[in-house]
Amino acid sequence: MFNNLYHNKKVLVTGHTGFKGSWLTEWLLLLGAKVSGYSKDIPTQPSLFEALRLEDRIQHHIGDVRDKAHFLTALQETRPDFVFHLAAQPIVRQSYIDPSETVSTNVLGTNNVLDALRINNQPCTAVIITSDKCYHNVEWTWGYRENDRLGGNDPYSASKGAAELIIHTYFTSFFQTGSSPVRIASARAGNVIGGGDWADSRLVPDAFRAWATGEKVEIRSPKATRPWQHVLEPLSGYLRLGECLAKSKDLNGESFNFGPPSEQSHTVLELLEALEASWKLNDQIIVGENPGFHEAGLLKLNCDKALHKLKWQPALPFPETATFTATWYEQYYRQEQSANLREFTSKQITKYAEAARNRNIAWAIQ
Repeated sequence: MFNNLYHNKKVLVTGHTGFKGSWLTEWLLLLGAKVSGYSKDIPTQPSLFEALRLEDRIQHHIGDVRDKAHFLTALQETRPDFVFHLAAQPIVRQSYIDPSETVSTNVLGTNNVLDALRINNQPCTAVIITSDKCYHNVEWTWGYRENDRLGGNDPYSASKGAAELIIHTYFTSFFQTGSSPVRIASARAGNVIGGGDWADSRLVPDAFRAWATGEKVEIRSPKATRPWQHVLEPLSGYLRLGECLAKSKDLNGESFNFGPPSEQSHTVLELLEALEASWKLNDQIIVGENPGFHEAGLLKLNCDKALHKLKWQPALPFPETATFTATWYEQYYRQEQSANLREFTSKQITKYAEAARNRNIAWAIQ
């Protein structure tokens, strides 16, 4: 996979204790990378990071990306070949409760990571992950392209749009020159689902928490349409982007969308019904009242650029996305407590890679 590029490479993952960060860390370890992580805490209980026992298998740094001096020290000690920056405040609802924390983490934190790379001035390939919500969303029916307008009607979306502006500024001011040993690119994805997500106020973990205790799940926006994708889909894009960026300076400063085909967008209700069916449940969904804060009803990405320049495309159709997700939670909630979640998670990564190979996707057949 990925031309074996990450084998024995030093890789620093910020936000490694979170949902996506834990999956990425596990995959990098399977690829033979020497992984270091930097996060301010373990954000949920339960925690995928703890379930996979990642702390015992990597260099585990506790720190806040808003503390530039501390992060710079960790970067200098790690001397990574690759950086994947995922550390963020990721919840839209939380951005209304504490907008300052969201903006400072997502904007200042991104700035600090980039400035540390500038100051360190060592060869490094950095993939900075933002969100599909960085776009100024007018809820049109076609997908947003990487050169479409940035913006945001809520604090979370605005913070991601602002982070993209910071990324562009650092590229044009510092990393565009031939003398810089640093290469950067941004990656935009969203509406990621998969096993091991226990965040509050997020659709899938809320559903499985309820169903695991015999309760019904209440949803607030059943007709909201999203390009749902399994967590391994964008992670394969991030890893592919890191591979291609390390090999080609032509990708330096570029941004890429990672998402499913536009026709694979489904409503919140359709997603929950698919997950419910995988658990062989019936009538365990309640449609509740409007949440009382703005949340986009329709958002799609155009991923033609990733297909053209990276030869990346998604590997899982929607039914398999739901099945991958539901079976992981079944392993956690319904199997014996001694079940090996690390082994099961690794098998899902292997199964996903097999699906990608069957579709002749470039990263999986190299």
